[in-house]
Amino acid sequence: MTESRLPLARLDEVSLTLASGAGPVEILRGVSLAIMPGEAVALVGPSGSGKSSLLMVLAGLERATAGRVTVAGQNLATLDENALARLRRRHIGIVFQSFHLLPTMTALENVAIPLELAGRRDAAAAAEAALRRVGLGHRLAHYPAQLSGGEQQRVAIARAFVASPSLLLADEPTGNLDAATGSAVIDCLFEEHTRLGSGLLIITHDAELANRCDRRLDLVDGRIVGDAAVGRAVSLRPGGRREVG
Repeated sequence: MTESRLPLARLDEVSLTLASGAGPVEILRGVSLAIMPGEAVALVGPSGSGKSSLLMVLAGLERATAGRVTVAGQNLATLDENALARLRRRHIGIVFQSFHLLPTMTALENVAIPLELAGRRDAAAAAEAALRRVGLGHRLAHYPAQLSGGEQQRVAIARAFVASPSLLLADEPTGNLDAATGSAVIDCLFEEHTRLGSGLLIITHDAELANRCDRRLDLVDGRIVGDAAVGRAVSLRPGGRREVG
């Protein structure tokens, strides 16, 4: 893990409240965390605990109700939607459980999109190189419907890493894959993370995957209740004090 005093991404006492037919719903409640450059962090917790919402807030796709969100030195609350989009293009890659590939575009075209939006003239060449790194050099002209689930997720990983983001966010990246395919996809994800030295936050229910990360955060009812380095559990007491087990 790359040593740095400055976090790549940080949440400080972040809360998120969303409206519903039954009234306001508290999704996140005073969440604080930091992700350092080169660090891999697993975010685990039961369904409905707020994991995906936390990722959306960190990506600037959902505005925090309270608290401060900082990514690559920028306070997300000060950025308009256009500035947030630029921040994501330059600094953030996202991998979703359901791939989110455009069905009418080839693998090469799907991966080239973020570079084309950024005005890169080498978009096609860089996309091809990214696909070759994830073992899909022979699938450049294939459409998503012609690819297996594992191949589609590797296309999504290539797209997330093609612009060399400093932060990668992955939401249950193996949730729709069988065990063997999921393992291959995770190997691919960690290889790219290591190659770039990017920060990595993975939402997962897989304990084995969580143990491959540098740290594990436990989220319950919108609150972080545990922070564990590999082989060293840390529980959080009220007030943010830590107790090492």
